[in-house]
Amino acid sequence: MTTTSAPFGSWPSPIAAADLAVSGHPISGGRYFGDGIWWLEQRPTEAGRYLVRRRDDAGEHDVLPAPWNARSRVHEYGGGSWAVTDDGVLVFVEFTDQRLYRLDPGSAEPVALTPAGRGFRFGELAIRDDRVIAVRENVGPSGEEEGPVTRDIVSVPLDGSAADDPDAIVSVVSGSDFLAYPRYSPDGTTLAWIAWDHPRMPWDGTELRVGALDADGRVASFDTLIGGPEESVLQPEWIDGASLFALTDRSGWWNPVRVTTGASADDVAGGEVTEVYRRDADIGGPLWQIGSGFYRVLPGGDLLAVSTVGGSELLRIGSDGATSAIDLPISSRVEIADLRDGRVLLTGAGATVPGGLRELDLATGDLRDIRLDVDDLPDARYLPQSRPLSFPVGDREVHAFVYPPTHPDYVGPEGELPPYVAFVHGGPTAHVSGGLSLTYAYFTSRGIGVIDINYGGSSGYGRAYRELLRGQWGIVDVVDTAAAMQGLADAGLADPGRLAIRGGSAGGWTVLACLTSTDVFACGASYFGVADLTGFAESTHDFESRYLEGLIGPAEDVALYAERAPINKVDGLSAPVLLLQGLDDRIVPPEQSRVFRDALLAKGIAHAYREYAGESHGFRRAETIIDATESELSFYGQILGFTPPGVPLLELWRP
Repeated sequence: MTTTSAPFGSWPSPIAAADLAVSGHPISGGRYFGDGIWWLEQRPTEAGRYLVRRRDDAGEHDVLPAPWNARSRVHEYGGGSWAVTDDGVLVFVEFTDQRLYRLDPGSAEPVALTPAGRGFRFGELAIRDDRVIAVRENVGPSGEEEGPVTRDIVSVPLDGSAADDPDAIVSVVSGSDFLAYPRYSPDGTTLAWIAWDHPRMPWDGTELRVGALDADGRVASFDTLIGGPEESVLQPEWIDGASLFALTDRSGWWNPVRVTTGASADDVAGGEVTEVYRRDADIGGPLWQIGSGFYRVLPGGDLLAVSTVGGSELLRIGSDGATSAIDLPISSRVEIADLRDGRVLLTGAGATVPGGLRELDLATGDLRDIRLDVDDLPDARYLPQSRPLSFPVGDREVHAFVYPPTHPDYVGPEGELPPYVAFVHGGPTAHVSGGLSLTYAYFTSRGIGVIDINYGGSSGYGRAYRELLRGQWGIVDVVDTAAAMQGLADAGLADPGRLAIRGGSAGGWTVLACLTSTDVFACGASYFGVADLTGFAESTHDFESRYLEGLIGPAEDVALYAERAPINKVDGLSAPVLLLQGLDDRIVPPEQSRVFRDALLAKGIAHAYREYAGESHGFRRAETIIDATESELSFYGQILGFTPPGVPLLELWRP
């Protein structure tokens, strides 16, 4: 087979920006019901709405009709926005008003379950008897945060009686700033849940609490079994009336333990902890979305768990401690959605397979696709395979996944090294693990390499690695990202003069921080990135309102906040910047991008600014995804010196 030599970045590719949007429909969650399987699906072609779909013997069907949008805003990141009863009744959170609704089988119009105009938001839905169990967030009558935000675990009647009577909603328990994972004991007399308070984030420290329920279904008092400011506990699951499984990172890694609650439901004082499984790997992760599941209890007491060190694998942990790995082609963003009769619903992606919902037969090991994130994949020869690499930073390492330029018919000119783009994940407490991505393939199939970086502070490598960012945001992430890129160049894999960086949210912050404090990068693209710490602390939402105290330092240290913020370092910037921003973003408001744009104008630095109506934190509409992707590619071409075919020319402001 002959290949054609052409400049990196100019290779023709069959992967268009429209393919990322129109063909893509990200899948999350999964439930067995009757003879079918249900899941949540995002539709970029329908203004990014989330709908519930099902698959049964008759094929695939939309359960939730347009324009209904099953998306929770609890903590702004949501989670657990829908549930289904044993009778096939769908209960969901409608995005526009955050009320709970019920959709009966055969009905086209949902019925409200909670009142309008109260400022309630709901998440982590579950059905118990004739009631919906949920985490409730009360932000004020306007529906937007306008004062102190409170949260509790509630019980909502399924019959709709609370739609006109807020008092019909039972507040089961409160007593902390944040709550998650409500779990009723097998006999229904006791509740377990996870709680934490400002300024902690759930990966810093949480508590496992247990309380007996009174005749009205409320917890009158509770005991804290394990956890605290320096121990993160997640996902309690009852074993029997006197003990639970839970995940704790007291060993330095999230691992499962067994916790006793006491002799009976009337004696919940306990807290004796027994290790179930010990491994230097995380069975657990940062709780950005409530309701995340990292393990499931199998009949007989074995655990099915997702274990992560870099990539992820599925483990079966026996009640006797014996462990076996289950060989699967998926190793990225793996989550266990549901179990039934020896079958498991899993979501996740692999190095060569796209993300989506799959069913695993535990007896045979067979894995079948239920619904994938994309309808059509390009020829596999255009898809890069990731390679894990680590780069030294002092006496430690920074971890990354590298996706080289990949094309069956084109190579770069002899002696020319390819440009590379560093992808910086958000969070910053988050994780990437080398899965197949059409977004990455969009760039690599054109001759642009991609490196995905788990800088210090990322999850998936234990608590000590997560805590590298304590007080060091804007320092450790910058050093690690620059070191990884410089390591690529030093290894002769990338052109040191054509290194770019892109990231969203906290990743956008790292983009701006790298550009203003290093000379490694020729340009950068910030998707709704944080630029001004003081403004961010004053305007962001409650869930992250104290996050900066752990990432930067005390809020009273005005000088430190000013010194660390990229907006105050623009005098050290010369590289062009692309800024992309959603106008409905409540997490990183538009002013963050606008103030940086104004600073670029004042300094006379080449840049482009794109803002999108109807978009919030993360772009979900097809037209936005297409415009942002093509703008980014055109931007790189103009700055890094290549002409990408087939994309509109982005207009840059130049001095």
